[in-house]
Amino acid sequence: MKKRTLALMLSAALCVGMLAGCGGGDTGSANTPAGNTGSPAVTESETPDDATTELTGTVVTNGSTSMESVMGSLTEAFREVQPGIQVQYTGSGSGAGITSAQDGTADIGLASRDLKDDETGVKAITVAKDGIAIIINPENPVADLSVEQIAQLATGEITNWSEVGGNDAQVVFIGREAGSGTRDGFESITGTEDACKYQNELTSTGEVIANVASNPNAIGYASLSAVDDTVKAITVGGVAPTEETVLDGTYAIQRNFNFIVSDSAELSDAAQAFIDWATSADAADLIAGAGAVPVAE
Repeated sequence: MKKRTLALMLSAALCVGMLAGCGGGDTGSANTPAGNTGSPAVTESETPDDATTELTGTVVTNGSTSMESVMGSLTEAFREVQPGIQVQYTGSGSGAGITSAQDGTADIGLASRDLKDDETGVKAITVAKDGIAIIINPENPVADLSVEQIAQLATGEITNWSEVGGNDAQVVFIGREAGSGTRDGFESITGTEDACKYQNELTSTGEVIANVASNPNAIGYASLSAVDDTVKAITVGGVAPTEETVLDGTYAIQRNFNFIVSDSAELSDAAQAFIDWATSADAADLIAGAGAVPVAE
């Protein structure tokens, strides 16, 4: 009997020990910090507020050929910011760009001039400033002209280069077609509206540059952002056309590069995202690199 009682006591003691051991293991696990098992998952509320929302869609832009370099830089870089958005550019002139914004065939019209009083239903958003360079053939010895002399050369009041310090040769004045923003800007600033005597009226900035480059007696005008070393950009009143002189206003012949959008219809999210980015400080270096002057700081 004593043996049986002793066996029962030993068995009970063993069970108590086992239960105590199990309870101790559970307690240790419960007290282990959750962070020690790895990084916690990021929740939606912890997502940074400035994270870019990814969008998709196509943005149709149409207009000024003078803005081609700027638009090329902007669209290429924007593809990195919003890879799901395709921005299309067609160079058809500022007048056509404004019309396309009015009739809705483009999300954004492009105009290298300001809107006229009769161009209604749209508004302009300035993305950059541009100097209109006065260009001559590199063989021409003339280096500087006043705004008044430029106007006289354009209207035919001065017909020979020798009258302004050049060679004894007939002046060949070349410019853009009617409706061009570059032409409108040039004529407005020089006061030569409807008075210029054009030898050639061309449909793109590139054609003007090519014609001046091939004719030693030619003079024309072109967007500063498009000028290359095939022509010579002269100083105007002693001031060279540069980013600094355009921005500070000392260069006399300059104009705005504008996005033209409807003043009533709402833009698509994709078009609004492109405009917001292109007019921000993030795009300033790209605009400057394309030869224009950014307005965003």
